Amino acid sequence: MTGRSKKPAGRAAKSIPAKSTNSAIEAIFAAYPKPVRTKLLALRRLIFDTAKTTGGVGPLEEALKWGQPSYLTSKTRSGSTIRIDQVKSVANQYAVYFHCQTDLVATFRELYPREFRYGGNRSILFSTDDVIDEPALRHCLALALTYHLNRRKGLRRR
Repeated sequence: MTGRSKKPAGRAAKSIPAKSTNSAIEAIFAAYPKPVRTKLLALRRLIFDTAKTTGGVGPLEEALKWGQPSYLTSKTRSGSTIRIDQVKSVANQYAVYFHCQTDLVATFRELYPREFRYGGNRSILFSTDDVIDEPALRHCLALALTYHLNRRKGLRRR
């Protein structure tokens, strides 16, 4: 994942934590094989950056859910939890997981049918060799981070 987006004018810059303040989360990242760890840490930065630049999201809480690094909009409750992890059954594969009882992955599949590989109704799958369409992934993350906010406003999909 390369490239950085410009910060919206007039918005206070908040730093994206380079490391988790949670030692259990740090231990999870440290246990991944290096190629997967590198990709997951880049994905983590993208999640924090997307949250910072998406209106209504507020601060993210980083926690472990099902043993996976997870990102929650606990303060604003604007979004659905995002989890990231290595795909255990396939070497050098990792994924972004979304709540399976939402229509998020169906929405992503409709918007980006060729840009990503999907795991059922709960994940976007990546290989460590993939060149990721960052703007498309950022859009998917923003949709997840505003899922409840958009539902409350009656907005769907795009």
